[in-house]
Amino acid sequence: MDLATRLLHSRWLVRAPIWLFRIGGGVLFGGRLLLLQHRGRTTGARRFAVLEVSGRPDPDRLVVVAGLNARPQWYRNVLVEPRVLVSVGRRRDARALAEPLDPDAAAARLREYADQHPAAWARLEQVVTAWAVPLAAAQGERDWRRVVPVVELRLLDG
Repeated sequence: MDLATRLLHSRWLVRAPIWLFRIGGGVLFGGRLLLLQHRGRTTGARRFAVLEVSGRPDPDRLVVVAGLNARPQWYRNVLVEPRVLVSVGRRRDARALAEPLDPDAAAARLREYADQHPAAWARLEQVVTAWAVPLAAAQGERDWRRVVPVVELRLLDG
């Protein structure tokens, strides 16, 4: 496992930006990262995840990818309760609706991201393919991109 992959699996490092967002420092990340506030599917407790914005098809739509594993907790939670809060750039706690993309749309978004951000994709692809390729093979899926969960967040606040 290379250093970048080990760092991405380090809980304290991955969670550190949450505190920056919560004290209003999300503007430091511009529109590249967002804070997703969601509800735990069994406890109902508030949960937080900092995610990379991998696409912005419209000003009120943000695309995020579950890159570290096939079923991260935030993804499983938004499947149950899609009403979330999003902080990105100067916007704080904007109401949003999380909409999982179908496999074809998800694969298309991943290809767009790879085209638009080749350097970032080179690093992320190693992490994603480590779990997505075996999962796709086990499901009989020829394109591993179709098994990667991708969510579009539709901002509801103007």
